[in-house]
Amino acid sequence: MQQVIAPVGKIHMVDLKGQYMALQDAIDTAIRDCIHNAAFIKGPQVAQFEKELAAYLDTRYAVGCGNGTDALQIAMMALGLQPGDEVVVPAFTYVAATEVIALLGLTPVMVDVDPDTFNISRAILEEAISPKTRLVVPVHLFGQCSDMEGIVNCCRQNNLFIVEDTAQAIGSQYTFSDGTVRSAGAIGNIGTTSFFPSKNLGCYGDGGALYTDDGDLAQLIRMIGAHGQGKKYLHDVIGVNSRLDTLQAAVLLEKLKHLRQYEQARQKAAAQYDVELAGLDAVEVPYRAPYATHVFHQYTIKVPAAERDALKAYLQEKGIPSMVYYPLPLSRQKAYQGMGRTVGELPVAHELCQRVLSLPMHTELPEDQISYISENIRTFFQN
Repeated sequence: MQQVIAPVGKIHMVDLKGQYMALQDAIDTAIRDCIHNAAFIKGPQVAQFEKELAAYLDTRYAVGCGNGTDALQIAMMALGLQPGDEVVVPAFTYVAATEVIALLGLTPVMVDVDPDTFNISRAILEEAISPKTRLVVPVHLFGQCSDMEGIVNCCRQNNLFIVEDTAQAIGSQYTFSDGTVRSAGAIGNIGTTSFFPSKNLGCYGDGGALYTDDGDLAQLIRMIGAHGQGKKYLHDVIGVNSRLDTLQAAVLLEKLKHLRQYEQARQKAAAQYDVELAGLDAVEVPYRAPYATHVFHQYTIKVPAAERDALKAYLQEKGIPSMVYYPLPLSRQKAYQGMGRTVGELPVAHELCQRVLSLPMHTELPEDQISYISENIRTFFQN
């Protein structure tokens, strides 16, 4: 058996320090300017970042907030949903959207996902709609858009709102059948995102944003995030306290300049994984939908369920981190069992929870580490 040569350096699931070091001077200057000016809340960097983010996504308005979960909550509050209204959400995803649905007294309708994209589709959505359905939350998982053209058409026919969760897919581009190209999050009524440090566009703490083309909706979103204030001490609607800190906006302003470069680095790493894992019958590499670019927040493979945990342990022994996103569908999480509706038996979601494994993926991932990771996966399955 050919010996696998170890790569140079420790392998990170996400290398936030390496990314910082590449921008150290600019980031340090931006943070120092904030501290010197002492405008920690609503400083000028917040408005500037909102402006540049909206331009990047080609949407009219962007509004910063405290985190991605707050963004989802503010979006649902802005749309005027009432307790008992149904919200369609994928069962195979992070808990944030369903958590907000429950906190607002809405009814989650948990649906299965497409086995290739891991996202909801028009056909899945159509099975879930009832007279109480008001909103669908397409979660663009792992860096790839849901099939938004079908979802948009279905929602128009059924008078449903769309709140896109782009926490893992900021910068992904969706191409409609007529050739129109829109950014993930700029397609539905409201787009939301998270700037959690490990995200493709991450800050150095918590942060989030909402974006929309609707001026009235943008104004309401801004009010809700500021305690419902239209003017200081005048509260026109019930709101929350959720602001993007000036320090985080300053960091994001610098990193936004490099987001396209970050996407390309992730895509390059994913392409190398594809080549090096090719021909392994036990490994299914990530699917790329023809209608959208994949920005690879995660590089998630599918392997046989009976061998997934053993592979994860084997890689750990070789100094290779990996993660299972996600080990349980939302319908089986203790907090949400028996809540709302579940459409069907969710066979795909249950299968994915047993088969998926996310490999190291970040902007600083060197080629020799990808080769080392891939060779160890190959060795595991060929022994």
